[in-house]
Amino acid sequence: MKIRAALAALSLALLATPASAKLSPAEQRMAANVDADQDWAIALLERMVNQNSGTRNRDGVIKVAAMVRPELEALGFTIVWKPMDAVDRAGHLFATRKGKAGTTRMLLIGHLDTVFEPDQPFQKFERDGDTAKGPGAGDNKGGVVVMLTALRAMKAAGTLDGANIEVALTGDEESVGEPVETARADLIAAGKRADVALDFEGLAQIDGVDQGSVARRSSNSYTIRTTGRSAHSSGIFGAVGDGAIYEMARIISTFRKDLPEPNLTFNIGLVAGGASAELSASEASVSAQGKTNIIPAAAIATGDFRTLSPEQTARVRAKMEAIVAGPHAPGTGATIEFKEGYPPMAPTPGNLALLEKMNGINADLGLARMPALDPLRRGAGDISFVAADVDGLIGLGTASDGDHTPAEVVDLASMSRQAKRAALLMTRLSKEKGRKP
Repeated sequence: MKIRAALAALSLALLATPASAKLSPAEQRMAANVDADQDWAIALLERMVNQNSGTRNRDGVIKVAAMVRPELEALGFTIVWKPMDAVDRAGHLFATRKGKAGTTRMLLIGHLDTVFEPDQPFQKFERDGDTAKGPGAGDNKGGVVVMLTALRAMKAAGTLDGANIEVALTGDEESVGEPVETARADLIAAGKRADVALDFEGLAQIDGVDQGSVARRSSNSYTIRTTGRSAHSSGIFGAVGDGAIYEMARIISTFRKDLPEPNLTFNIGLVAGGASAELSASEASVSAQGKTNIIPAAAIATGDFRTLSPEQTARVRAKMEAIVAGPHAPGTGATIEFKEGYPPMAPTPGNLALLEKMNGINADLGLARMPALDPLRRGAGDISFVAADVDGLIGLGTASDGDHTPAEVVDLASMSRQAKRAALLMTRLSKEKGRKP
């Protein structure tokens, strides 16, 4: 008994290093539990990665949800599966756990799907020391495991009972079902119930330094169609006019010249034209036919643009519409159609305040301060759908590289670091008063 007591005292002494000296006893237990859970976390990640869950693999997404469900149920969460047959997607997993009344209501966001469908060769988890390759190892199965590890640590330390938490794991983050209003209605409703949203997508790093993400830009797509008068090419620039392709070139070059402004990117991803042009149902290809001696009658271009605020979205869209409206090249016409995808998440004072809370945790854990990430370095994501209603912080998931490619690799060591940050942040937030009635 004396030996056991001595070992216990030694363990506590080791925990009370300068890095953890500012942690409460419960927080020290959380940090220790995260470290003890590392093998469990990696094993769960391997199982999840080895189950394909490409967005359109509805059965695969459901199977990954079935792996997560018992983990949340064991922590006292009530699970609701929201089928999304109406938008040709698998569905979303929502889980709730009620804590102390009147305290911060937290919404934890992640996703079950990946960009890798079953017909792609990149399918398996392969570990190499402190890294592992695999489809979705970082984006976002690694993030889901970090979330679960943090919640398990809170449960072990007794801090989960007081926390008001709702978990939202979407099944189509990589390709949102349409109409978007239907596909994201439940997530938007959850945002209206919450005081804080925490996004468990990947941790951004620059030169090896962890970054704090407080903003995500929007993702909006568009299709431009131009028309011209078809005739023999010997009549080009004459009475027949310039043809559809020159009109498309006018529009694209004017975009490049007149649209640039801070925090905006815009891209032409697909373009084709000729005597005829047709965009596929999937909008992933354009078929065009024509000859060198025929003035083209049709051209089609598709692209996207990304903005940092709703005001910027409206302003840029108006500029694009004005450019497309003309003046047209002689003998041509043009139209543009927009499709909204992800809204923007601006870097609000509330988001920045959350990052400051996280930096307080970093100091207590002996970790470096996290600077705010440049929004140009972050893509769109589900948290943007709730950004109008709730403060949020992004990037509580794993550090990874090569996301969305067959080179996707996750830093396994980052899992414990991120789970500690998340567990402490949620525990401290759970003691604060909620903002919404």
